[in-house]
Amino acid sequence: MRGPLHLAWRYMVHFRVKTAILVASITLIAFLPAGLNVLIGESAAQLTSRAEATPLLAGARGSPLELVLSSLYFGAETPETSSWAEAIRVSESGLAEAIPLYVRFRARTQPIVGTSLEYFDFRGLRLAAGRAMALLGECVVGSRAAERLDVGPGDTVISSPESVFDLAGVYPLKMRVAGVLAPSYGPDDEAVFVDVKTAWVIEGLGHGHRDLAAPGADRAVLARDGNRITANASVVQYNEITPENVASFHFHDDPASYPLTAFIAVPRDARSGVILRGRYEGGEERMQIVQPIDVMDELLDTVLTVRSYVVAAMGTVAFATLATAGLVFMLSLRLRRREIETIVKIGGSRLGVATVLASEVVVVLVLGVALAALLTALASRFGSDAIRAFLLS
Repeated sequence: MRGPLHLAWRYMVHFRVKTAILVASITLIAFLPAGLNVLIGESAAQLTSRAEATPLLAGARGSPLELVLSSLYFGAETPETSSWAEAIRVSESGLAEAIPLYVRFRARTQPIVGTSLEYFDFRGLRLAAGRAMALLGECVVGSRAAERLDVGPGDTVISSPESVFDLAGVYPLKMRVAGVLAPSYGPDDEAVFVDVKTAWVIEGLGHGHRDLAAPGADRAVLARDGNRITANASVVQYNEITPENVASFHFHDDPASYPLTAFIAVPRDARSGVILRGRYEGGEERMQIVQPIDVMDELLDTVLTVRSYVVAAMGTVAFATLATAGLVFMLSLRLRRREIETIVKIGGSRLGVATVLASEVVVVLVLGVALAALLTALASRFGSDAIRAFLLS
């Protein structure tokens, strides 16, 4: 560097703290709006990609947003439940395939998703280890859930009670891990998947007992009348389903009346989807069927409206920051008056002095904008990973 630019650089190096503060201010002014747009765009992409891949979602009438967030992202409060009969109704219509979802319970912090094997094909989920669930009481664990629960094929996962005081006497179910899914970089990585019947067992709708006719079961028998055996209170429900006791598990009521939080409806074609939606438009219909992408678009419209206010606020802050930076430069000129006079006295031209001062401003602006561009590039490159981690945390 020679001449005015060299003098400007040496001055900035000498007053490095002031220079660093000014560069940081310019960097934030330039980065925040651009970075916000990048991150919101990535967030929208993450949220809408799963909704776009789900054609129709049906559940009990209520909040469509709650239904979508619970069924697609496993992150909302449990919505009002429908019944297995409603899924049968859709399947028997011939218009769509119904994939059941019962998302109510958890294994520690991980959601337990009761569904069917068709769900894995629908979402394109692959196994990284083990096999698919095949028996009552087995589960398949998402990649991140397996890490957090520290389990693999052959290990066990225990469902968490919904409350400390379980007056219904429903015991936590110990489930065997049949397989672990490969990462899909979505909510499925966080879930513990079970057959919907296993979810009903967790709720206490299905259970198994000791074989009271077997030798050694006399202490649990209250009375015998031919083939009829009456058990006493010592008979304990199983809290683990094994090959030895799986045959004893049964459901007392009609499974068609058992609950589902939702079911995914996969129409045969676009026309079938329109007809199916029309059947749920009646005012007395207890069910609702929604297109998840429409629900998420409404949510994102609200988010983007908020973003416009945030950007406007940032503009006000940016103006104030630039005004403050200008004030710093003006005050710096007053403090450097004797320095400027000395340069002029030793032969420096006023144009040269102005070039030195202008060079300082330009270097600060260039450094700030360059750092903002670098941060924006990093946000664009790694923003999707950061947003995905945030959504799954």
